[in-house]
Amino acid sequence: MDIEDWRKRIDELDEQLVKLLNERSRCAAEVGQLKRSAGLPLYQPEREREILERVQKVNGGPLGNDALKRLFERILDEARVVEQDADKDKES
Repeated sequence: MDIEDWRKRIDELDEQLVKLLNERSRCAAEVGQLKRSAGLPLYQPEREREILERVQKVNGGPLGNDALKRLFERILDEARVVEQDADKDKES
């Protein structure tokens, strides 16, 4: 494969990532609604630690665990925003 082939493959993967991240965000919004209904806090650090440990455990590289952790910390930060925003959308 040449550089253009690799770039095309990266573009395809980026599209898949966008779809998966949006699907994950939809799930997070649903979880947020369930948390509110149950009177649970949106931020649950133990659950986030479990997620970070699990993704590092299944990591086969070449992305290192520290990099993967940083990426997932950001994903989890954004998921909390989606959970909070889902509540605001219901109030509007």
